[in-house]
Amino acid sequence: MLLFAAPAGTPFYQDATFWVAFCVTIFLLILLFKGAFKAMGKALDDRAAQIEDDLNEARRLREEAQSLKASYERKQKEAEEQAEEIVAQARKDAESMASRARADLKERLDRRAAQAEAKIANAEAQALAEVRAKAAELAISGAEGLLKGNMTATDHKSMVAEGIAGLGKALN
Repeated sequence: MLLFAAPAGTPFYQDATFWVAFCVTIFLLILLFKGAFKAMGKALDDRAAQIEDDLNEARRLREEAQSLKASYERKQKEAEEQAEEIVAQARKDAESMASRARADLKERLDRRAAQAEAKIANAEAQALAEVRAKAAELAISGAEGLLKGNMTATDHKSMVAEGIAGLGKALN
């Protein structure tokens, strides 16, 4: 059976289809002998190798990116923990400073209260000394009056009343 059949009545070598098929066949044979198919196969193999290398590189980069991500997440977690520790320490320090300040304030207030009490006691002692001195003065003047002259009972009563009134004024 013929591959290419010419129309009825014309020889096959006069048909254009025959000559196109013949040229294509010759062209493919020349390519076969010159190694074009080997070159195409090699180009395809090279392209497949390049794709495989690109895939391997992509895998390597992905693994590297994942390890970097894990490292950054670990560092972020450590930084957060460190920040929490710093905040906790700052709170402890603030509480300690506040309690120290309260203790210092209480100590100062106690010291001032003691000073005020000491001043009050000193003022009381001084007032008491003044009252005693005034009483002694009055007693001396009363005794002097008794010794100097003859006093009657009414004089004694008035003198005692004056002394008592003078003591009342001196105590206030």
